Formats: sequence, structure tokens, C-alpha cells
Amino acid sequence: MPKIYIIDVTNRDGVQTANLGLAKLEKTMVNYYLNRMGIFQSEFGFPFTSHEIHYLNANLRLVEMDVLKPIRLSGWLRAIPGDVELSFKNVPEMKYINISISTSKQMIEKKFQGKFTEEDIVKSVISSIEKAKDLGASAIGVNAEDASRTELSFLIDFSARAKEAGAERIRYCDTLGYDDPFTIYDRIYKIAKEVKIPIELHCHNDIGLAVANSVAGAKAAVDAGVDAYINTTINGMGERAGNADLISVILAVKKSSGFSGKYLLDERVDLKGAWQIAKYASYCFGVPIPINQPGVGSNAFAHESGIHADGALKDRRNYELYDYEELGRGEPEIIETGRQIIVGEYSGIKGFRNVYEKLEVEFKSKEEARKILELVRYANVHKQKPLVKDELIFIAKYPDITREILTVEPSC
Repeated sequence: MPKIYIIDVTNRDGVQTANLGLAKLEKTMVNYYLNRMGIFQSEFGFPFTSHEIHYLNANLRLVEMDVLKPIRLSGWLRAIPGDVELSFKNVPEMKYINISISTSKQMIEKKFQGKFTEEDIVKSVISSIEKAKDLGASAIGVNAEDASRTELSFLIDFSARAKEAGAERIRYCDTLGYDDPFTIYDRIYKIAKEVKIPIELHCHNDIGLAVANSVAGAKAAVDAGVDAYINTTINGMGERAGNADLISVILAVKKSSGFSGKYLLDERVDLKGAWQIAKYASYCFGVPIPINQPGVGSNAFAHESGIHADGALKDRRNYELYDYEELGRGEPEIIETGRQIIVGEYSGIKGFRNVYEKLEVEFKSKEEARKILELVRYANVHKQKPLVKDELIFIAKYPDITREILTVEPSC
């Protein structure tokens, strides 16, 4: 039976949330946490963008070191041969990419201003696939931007010709959140049945249906006999009203009546990392987790009404569909109310050593300690917020990688 896989796009689409973003060290830690959760792929950035280059190459070095494995790290770029060539020049060890182009008449006529025909769109995709294969791409996904407003006949032809050129899968982009679970099921089923190519679902939440549309589309792909790949972002971060939330999608596939025991989710997915990754993304983006967020909201397992409290105490299954332990919740969190020593961009060696001693990290020499202190200072400049425990440990463990991640060089 075909499977459902998760491709998280926080580091590509989530970081495009207006007024917000992630530092390169934070993007690296997101990849680290996603890998620990068993997520199939992270769309880790833009290889044609100069300020991403050091971060992207450093993360691919972590792949070589088996730190970021088995997760795939994929780059996003336009389906333009020149962009493909520049991307592989910037990031030569990149193996996985998604190339994107608009396919709807709305976009062709109003975004491209009628400069391209549908045939031009297809030819650009085919040329880009061929160029990427020549430059060493192992797997290429092709994105149909605004697929939900694209005529189905053209979408089927577009997908078939992309497959013939060597595309591994088609990304169906509900760019404006236009679909509903019924329309997306019908459209995906027809594409998958006709073209016989795995389908990615990339759904936006403009009318609150991103998670529902994602799982409905995945069901259609599997029902038609092909693998499905659902795009998610942590806490649903993303442009406008956001994207399909990572934790909600996993819960929907694992726990809902129509999916549980009937459809196969990638067996590597481990919800135990949900609590940690949601909290980390919330801290880095500076956006609190809503109290009613599925699985990780503060009220997700809270009961006040007498009937509910009584029922939950008798048997948690009365009012809880799943266990909080499954999401890595339940351990008490310690909040320091006394003295705090924090390392920042102006920290000295004494405070720095105090913090690392509490983390049980030892240094071989004074020189090594000062080297790490300097990196920690720069990381604080880079992030403009205090480093968390895992970031501090990462810097001490991978100082050379950290130095590359923190390097940003203007190209002008």
C-alpha cells in the first residue's frame, strides 16, 4: 500500500511569514529537530539566494557527518534553467530540489503579464529538470503554483510531461487556500490515477482548511495508488494565514477515524518530539502557541467542567483521543526564579563557563573555551535573543559548522 510522508517547509515557507523569520542557526536547529522526529524531508532554503549559501552548505556538511540523517534536505528554486545552474554553483552538494512555476490562467495572464503561454511553462520545467539532472540532482519535485485554480486538463498534461522528463513527484499547491476537502480529493485522485506519479500537497490556510485539505489530498493520492507527501510548517507558520500545521497533520493521519489503521504514515515519524519542536519554533518566531492548538496548546489536555474532569479522571479515553505522553509532554518544566547567568554577545569567560558547567560540557583548554565563547557571542548577535540549551551544546560540539552557519557575506 502506498504511504504518506511528511515534507516540512518551515525553513522555506514558514520563514516567509510577514514581519517574522528565523536566524540561520535557528533554521539549522529546526532541521535537527525535524530529523529527530523522523520527518522525511526539510525544504531547507533558497540555494540561489546569496545570504543562504553558507548555511545551506554547512547543513549539507552535517549530512555528510551523519548528524542530519536520514532526513533529506531539499532546496527550493524557480523552474528556470538559469536559477538551477546558479543554485548548483552555490550549493554543489545539493541532491534534492523542488522547482516551482505558476500554472493557472490567473497567474499566467496577471502575474506573468501574458509573456508566457502554457507551452512555455511546460518547456521551462522540462529544461530545468534536464539541467538539474545534469548537475547532479538525485530527486526533483515539480511545483504547480496555484494548482487549485489551474484547469485540470492542463494540470494533468503538465504533470505527465514533468514525469516523462524525470520529475519524482508533483507538488499540488493550493496557494490561496482555495480548495476544500471535496474538490481537492477529486482533483488529486484524477491527476494521480491518470499520470501515476506521487503527489505532494502544499496547502495554505486562508479559509482555515489547510490541514483538512492536506489529509484529503493525501487520501486521494493513496486511493489512486501512489505515495502522498504532505507539506507542513511548525505551528502552521507561513504566508498570510499560514500553512498546514506539522503536529495537526500527523495527529490527523495517526488518530482520525478515517485514517487510523487504514492509511500508512511513514513509520519513522515520532510524535515524541512534537512538544519540543513546537516550543522551539514558538520561541524563535516570537509567536505564542495558541492555547487551543491541537496536541501542544496549553489547553489541549485541560479539563474544567465537572462532567469532563470526572470522566477524564475515571478513564482518560473518555475525553482524550490520544495521550499527552505521545507528544513528549508531561515532564515538569523548571523556571528559574533566583539568580540567572546568561551568555550573550557581551558575556565574559566566567559567566560562560558557569553556563556550560551546568550543561556538563567540558573544554580541553582555555583556548578552546575562548573559541566557543566567541562563537556564542556571535550567535547571540545573529539571533538577537538568548540561546537555548540545545543551541549552546550544538555550538560546542560543532564549532566549525557553526562558524560557517553564522557567516553572511553581501554579494554586492
